[in-house]
Amino acid sequence: TWSTLAQQPPLGPALMAQKAGRLFSGLMAMNVVFLGSAFICSMIFNKVVITLEDVWIFLSILKVLALGWMASYLLFTRRKPHAILYRDAHAGPMWVKGSLILFGACSVLLHMFRIGYNIIHIQCKSQVALLFPSIGILFICIQVLAPTINMCFFFDRCGLMLTLAINLLLWLLAVTDDSHLFMCKLHRSFLIRSCHSPHLIPGNGTSSCRCSNKTGCKVFQNGYILLYPFNTEYCLICCSMLYVMWKNVGRRIAQHHSTCAKPRFKPHGVIFGPLLGIFAVITGICIFMVYQVQATSSSPSHQAFILYYSYYIVLLPVMTLGALIGTITHGLEERELDTLKNPTRSLDVILLMGAALGQIGISYFSIVAIVATDPTDLLNSIILAYSVSLIIQHITQNIFIIEGLHRQPLPANEGRSQAEHSRNGSASTQSPPSEDMIASPGCREPVSSAANKEADPNEGEKCEHASVPKVCNPERRQDIRKASQTYIQTYSHLNWKRKALKEISSFLIMCNIILWIMPSFGAHPVFENGIEKSFYGYSTWFVIVNFGLPLGVFYRMHSVGDLLEVYRSA
Repeated sequence: TWSTLAQQPPLGPALMAQKAGRLFSGLMAMNVVFLGSAFICSMIFNKVVITLEDVWIFLSILKVLALGWMASYLLFTRRKPHAILYRDAHAGPMWVKGSLILFGACSVLLHMFRIGYNIIHIQCKSQVALLFPSIGILFICIQVLAPTINMCFFFDRCGLMLTLAINLLLWLLAVTDDSHLFMCKLHRSFLIRSCHSPHLIPGNGTSSCRCSNKTGCKVFQNGYILLYPFNTEYCLICCSMLYVMWKNVGRRIAQHHSTCAKPRFKPHGVIFGPLLGIFAVITGICIFMVYQVQATSSSPSHQAFILYYSYYIVLLPVMTLGALIGTITHGLEERELDTLKNPTRSLDVILLMGAALGQIGISYFSIVAIVATDPTDLLNSIILAYSVSLIIQHITQNIFIIEGLHRQPLPANEGRSQAEHSRNGSASTQSPPSEDMIASPGCREPVSSAANKEADPNEGEKCEHASVPKVCNPERRQDIRKASQTYIQTYSHLNWKRKALKEISSFLIMCNIILWIMPSFGAHPVFENGIEKSFYGYSTWFVIVNFGLPLGVFYRMHSVGDLLEVYRSA
């Protein structure tokens, strides 16, 4: 992402105007979020007075206003001569850009499925049911494709916060819809009106609204439900990016805050972490499929829950051990903490700690319920061990990620010292140059190794009779030797501490991916096992689960992004 910064540093009245702009835009976003939340909650508790179509109309009006601001910015504001564009090194990491494009594409496809479903039911659908997803597609495309949406004007601050509020309300509506579907799934009541998805429900809710093409309806409905988790994650990622862009408005970014360029994402010979992670993913998918088949049957067996929780009991301690080893390795590294102001990193830490409270809260409620009832039962003891392991894993993983995010990148002088050592050392004991020095031209110029400079005196005579003059060229052969030696030094002799951090990070990335997939696509044993539900009551436990589960799902995906940053900087 890019940020348009003021040409002059904010001083005096300019600083006052900047603070006033932040205050007003923040208050505006807060009021929009509260008003939209009131609409959505009114729709839940009183579907007669406030209908889903009213919520769609409200969100459509907000989207049109945000689209008008985006269009005015792209066409006019960023073209003004005093709007200076700088690359903000704190905003838009690689994982954010990639996930924004991926989840944005899935969200567009989701809206297309919704439009297709509504077209089939056109005889009982209102105009709003077709207009809302159409505006949603345009809104997503402009958000994803617009290269610069950060500037230094009061009007543009308000536009950023309005867009952030819209994405937050869309996430709230998506979570509400998902909770509604989950409640209906528990009651096995998919045929009654109140247990259809609010987005897919026929307009009048009567039996006259039947699907003429049952195959098409099934494809659109299943595709919509399958892509739903990606849409919720897309909304939260957009909120995170827009907040960082809003914080960077009018802020002068130091272009040389680090002695090295940003590290690139490369494998670096990491093997064991990805292999263990892939094994965990494959095992988790198999267990998830078995669990879904057994848990969705008319009478779910305890074996399905025991299998599901056993997988977690095995995986979570391994992840905890990896995070502890990684934290200790961070302490052994001779790298100082990065104390520079970084809005992206600060937001990452806040989101990481806040999202972890969802699953931690559910786990503590489960512990109290099980200890107070019958902790000696097999299933209860397994759930108890699962809850304790989950709490410990969240804490240790958060510590590992925060330590990694606050580490300084490798300085250039470290790479130079390693290169000097490789010149003077023997081939078997040479110290490897830093891969940041090799891969990142912004750090310093590539250092050419002085090893193997002395060529064989008879090499020219051997090459005189060679059939391929290019290969026998002494200078070319010497360049090949240098390139091969650099490759071996970079990938085979990587510092053991850095390699350990990369192995651990890659393993935790794969584990968090599978732990995101399982609850996102329908595995909710904390409600389906019935133990906590019978202890706290249906309504209370349903509120607890629906507050904690969306945060837990977001925590896993956000952890994947932060672990990618830890991997890159290791």
